[in-house]
Amino acid sequence: MAVDMADKSGRKKLVVVGLGMVGSAFIEKMLKLDAQSREYDITVIGEEPHLAYNRVGLTTYFEHRRVENLYLNPKEWYHTGPEGALGYLVNTRATEIDSRAKTVTCSTGEVFSYDVLVLATGSDALLPRQTPGHDATGVFVYRTIEDLTSLIEFADQRRGTTTAVVGGGLLGLEAAKAMMDLECYDKVKLIERNPWVLSRQLDEDAGFMVVEQVRQLGLDVLLSKRVAKIEVDPNNHVQGLLFEDGERISCSTVCFAIGIRARDDLARTAGIECAERGGGIIVGNDLGTSEPDIYAIGECASWQGQTFGLIAPGVEMADVLSFNLTQAKLHQPRIFKRPDLSTKLKLLGVDVASFGDFFADRDGPQYLPPRVAKKAKTPTDGTNGVDGGVNGSSPAPIPVKALTYRDPFQKVYKKYIFTEDGKYLLGGMMIGDTSDYIKLVPMVKSMKELDMPPGQLILGAKKDGGDDGDDLSDDTQVCSCHNVTKADVIQAVKEGGCKSIGDIKSCTKAGTGCGGCLPLVTTIFNKTMAAMGNEVKNHLCPHFHFSRADLYNIIMVKRFQTFQQVMREVGNDGNSSGCEVCKPAIGSILSSLWNRHVMDKTTHGLQDTNDRFLGNIQRNGTYSVVPRMAGGEITPEKLVVIGEVAAKYKLYTKVTGGQRIDMFGAKKQDLPDIWRRLVEAGMESGHAYAKSLRTVKSCVGTTWCRFGIGDSVGMAVRLEERYKGIRAPHKIKGGVSGCVRECAEAQNKDFGLIATEKGFNIFVAGNGGANPKHSELLAKDVPPADVIPILDRYLVLYMRTADKLQRTARWLENLPGGLKYLQEVILDDKLGICASLEAQMQELVDSFFDEWAEAIQSPDLIAQFRQFANTDEAVEVTEVEVDRDQQRPVYWAKDAAAKEDFKGLRDRWSSLTWQPMLEASYFAGADEAPSGVSAAVKRGDTQLAVWRVRGRYYATQQMCPHKRAFALSDGLVGEDPKPTVCNGTTTSDVSGAKGDSGANGSHGEAAGKAPYISCPFHKRNFDMTSGDCRNDAEMSIATFEAEERDDGMVYVQLPPVEELDAALGTTKWMVRKGESGEHPFAALDAKVGFKGRRGRKPGVQPVGPRVVRKPVAVLAGGGCGSAPDW
Repeated sequence: MAVDMADKSGRKKLVVVGLGMVGSAFIEKMLKLDAQSREYDITVIGEEPHLAYNRVGLTTYFEHRRVENLYLNPKEWYHTGPEGALGYLVNTRATEIDSRAKTVTCSTGEVFSYDVLVLATGSDALLPRQTPGHDATGVFVYRTIEDLTSLIEFADQRRGTTTAVVGGGLLGLEAAKAMMDLECYDKVKLIERNPWVLSRQLDEDAGFMVVEQVRQLGLDVLLSKRVAKIEVDPNNHVQGLLFEDGERISCSTVCFAIGIRARDDLARTAGIECAERGGGIIVGNDLGTSEPDIYAIGECASWQGQTFGLIAPGVEMADVLSFNLTQAKLHQPRIFKRPDLSTKLKLLGVDVASFGDFFADRDGPQYLPPRVAKKAKTPTDGTNGVDGGVNGSSPAPIPVKALTYRDPFQKVYKKYIFTEDGKYLLGGMMIGDTSDYIKLVPMVKSMKELDMPPGQLILGAKKDGGDDGDDLSDDTQVCSCHNVTKADVIQAVKEGGCKSIGDIKSCTKAGTGCGGCLPLVTTIFNKTMAAMGNEVKNHLCPHFHFSRADLYNIIMVKRFQTFQQVMREVGNDGNSSGCEVCKPAIGSILSSLWNRHVMDKTTHGLQDTNDRFLGNIQRNGTYSVVPRMAGGEITPEKLVVIGEVAAKYKLYTKVTGGQRIDMFGAKKQDLPDIWRRLVEAGMESGHAYAKSLRTVKSCVGTTWCRFGIGDSVGMAVRLEERYKGIRAPHKIKGGVSGCVRECAEAQNKDFGLIATEKGFNIFVAGNGGANPKHSELLAKDVPPADVIPILDRYLVLYMRTADKLQRTARWLENLPGGLKYLQEVILDDKLGICASLEAQMQELVDSFFDEWAEAIQSPDLIAQFRQFANTDEAVEVTEVEVDRDQQRPVYWAKDAAAKEDFKGLRDRWSSLTWQPMLEASYFAGADEAPSGVSAAVKRGDTQLAVWRVRGRYYATQQMCPHKRAFALSDGLVGEDPKPTVCNGTTTSDVSGAKGDSGANGSHGEAAGKAPYISCPFHKRNFDMTSGDCRNDAEMSIATFEAEERDDGMVYVQLPPVEELDAALGTTKWMVRKGESGEHPFAALDAKVGFKGRRGRKPGVQPVGPRVVRKPVAVLAGGGCGSAPDW
């Protein structure tokens, strides 16, 4: 009969099978999270005769031999909760699960019914039952208290003999230490089948260092030995070990510590799905098994084909499951994610740690930060990017680099593994000195970009401006893989043959082995180049051998006016069309120097996404409209006009963090009319779409505030009016506060002012965003009249010298000399350029025009705002829904991508005929434009994109499959640089296209030669002839032949309309409501009863006394007890 103690209480019955470390952790968390609601009564079934104990500290049992010292919780703890909250059994084995009846049968005959069953059955130590003699007296495993007790008793009978521990992993070293601590055996031998110990945590160098140290402690370590047979006497007692190589040793005891296997026999018998290879109960991200209401956690669980023998993943599983069982009604459920397998232990007195992806340099990175992972899909070695290379070439290199430090005197070894650019720490290992472990593990987990050079993590910060490597002698080996010395690197630079790190690698081979020496080699290279007066290369992109700062000064001095001039005069290929990197950067430079309208034909093809149509493009292809409100100030009359515009065009309206009003959802064809109405009311573009000044935020200061000591609004208006519309390497934000209360948050802006009694303190180079930085004090007590000259100099110096897309915070961090140097240049005029900086800013200020007002006055520009070039029809591309009384596009699905073989459609059409699409005159001037001219056209229900680029027509589908956004015609056209010949070998700075680019019959341009279109949404780059995506192999687009004919029309070769619509129709691919699943706040809304904006509740008396009853009553009852540990 089933034990059913929870029926009367109405609470759910939660049965936990397994009272190990993970089972215990789960129970603790459940009791804590369930303390208030009391939803569950828990019964835990433990097979061992002991309460939950610390298996990680098992070795200490040899010292005190008291199991109570290892208990995770004392016996009294199991009785401290509310009545019925927790019941436990020990020395009881669960023998059967009936998932239909929802019962668990035990070896005692008891049957427990459950509503929720959690399996935490752990694992068994492996014993090689195929090895002869495995059942002999004297053979042990190292897993439980019972194992240790038996081992202790047996060792006392075998004093003075030799014992062997088989297995050189974590557990094996622990067991070897335990054998030595017993002081019963004359010799302890450790047998490891691999060439070094701890092969799952350490590389060969680190493993050998551990071997060396433990041998010095008296442990005899035998490596590369596999046990063939356990030799026994006639009484089946252990006599020795015979190895596969024929060697033998004598011993009286053998302890196997060769691994574990998940205990899944109970689940298998119950028909619960288990992993065949390696064992384990298969669980999903919610830790649920194949049977409803049955979960598995800890070492018995197989998640994504893996079982975990460490305690940390098991505790994380317990954390996730306990949260979901108690909080999922109120919160978004959690899922189990990739666990942290980092370990830090002291083994035989040796500190050992491994963290993160510690074998990424050997096996390839298992996980990469999202930005790096996206880039890693794009080949950089001239192959097509698939594993194994092309035409028998070697596989693409693993995109990681390792930095290694070894000190044999202090017995310290460190190897840290980074992404190829050194910006992210992936993992590493440490021997001897593990003091940085606690600092490094969060760096790996967060996947945040490092704010220091890789070498600084190992060698420490540079001292007094010194360079790492200065104290190394010239004959110091900096690359052990190829025996390259510091002098070799210096000589290669001084002889003039090596101008880049790539040259150094080719010439000396340094850095081409494990890669661990590259940071040091790079440091030596950079320092040598600087000492010779050479500048280290920081090229804008493969089309230019110049940095952004170099190009800025070249364009300014030579007064280049167009992209073609720049490419022709200083590009690597004077006829190149450039790419999605250099076009926006040079477009920004041209604008910041000459201030031409960004939609002018000479510059329009350079504009990236938002600048292209003077508004931020949104998820559904519509745009936002943000009129300028200098200093956050606006008149009621203008507010009325904004409301009228938003109402007429059904725009979603929101106040921004920069004290402006943002109107979302404007269709491209409506933008000119919207701007016209705003301009007529005295408003202008707020440049929310541009890499330029956005806003200067302000408090009210002395205008209204009784605490204000400066006119913050007046100063903010003046600054915003001065710097509006000026293009820069990145967006610029300002702030002005009227007193030290800092209501405008001026100290996290690119420039910020705080009023003082004597003027303003000026702060610079701060920003929020993904990597926030507090701004730094540039000058104190600056009189108002001197504020603008100082900011003029600061901003122009930034514009001249910053790297592409570099915020002022990162710019100042990388500026040689930092803040002190900046102060010397713009306050003390150290370089004598202050007058030039001020003059340049004044010219830009004097050349200001409103981009919206100019656009609506030009018929040519207005013509570009049609949705389709061949029809006035308009179509919706994403469904909308009403949220808080306003329309917005429905949410994207978590995986909205259309991963179909669109490029293969050209081989599947039933027939193709030439169809006239639009007049060729539409493309007038295309051959002189930097990206040609593009058009979106409509045929049936299908949207197509047509281009004329450098004398040739191209046609593709309009939809980018990544997010099903109909926007390709608005993307940037790019072109790979021509390969260069070096020492007889053809190379290229960038990859060619993946897949079969250019191999399709009439699409006959050679691979990598055809232009590509870069989607304005998320920069997926598609070959315009083959349809391959060059940076995401899962994506492709349909392409079509296009040509101009004598009748003045552009024709596209298309299939029948029905086929075209069936494959590419807008109706088929538009994002629809419901695709994203449940609303992201559904759980929260259910918890708080959210139904929209609240009115006053009937019966509430806002005036008069109010008696607080319930909170006081709860307090009187003793509070909330064991509240959740937030």
